[in-house]
Amino acid sequence: MDPTTSSSEPSTLRRVDVTRTGPGRFRATNARGGTIDLGSGEDDDFTPVELLLAAIAGCVGVTVDAITARRAEPEAFDVAVTGHKVRDDDGATVLRDLELVLAAAFPAGEAGDRAREALPRTLRQTHERLCTVSRTVETGVPVEMRLAEGR
Repeated sequence: MDPTTSSSEPSTLRRVDVTRTGPGRFRATNARGGTIDLGSGEDDDFTPVELLLAAIAGCVGVTVDAITARRAEPEAFDVAVTGHKVRDDDGATVLRDLELVLAAAFPAGEAGDRAREALPRTLRQTHERLCTVSRTVETGVPVEMRLAEGR
């Protein structure tokens, strides 16, 4: 348990550990033991940039689905995120022109109509306040980097 919270408060801390598994290859492990391999783009593993795009799409997908699926189970649900990896004026690489497109289909009938009707508002709320990943990217939260001590 996080010592900064009481026993009734959930921890706000999230953590992923990444370990080198070979030249240009890494494995990310979450606190629940889940893993995903990533690399430099020399093979079919996701690159860190692709994982960022997947995180945005996944966050929006999970959030929108949780709300709309209460009305009707989707027949199709796909999210695509694109962005251009470019150098900025200072020569640093950055993603620009990020765009997310959600395509969802719901069955005919009253339940499907309710889900379709909820979709625009749900996507807007997800973008404006519910998706932690895209909100973090948009607000430009600083990332502190430091070397581990003692290694």
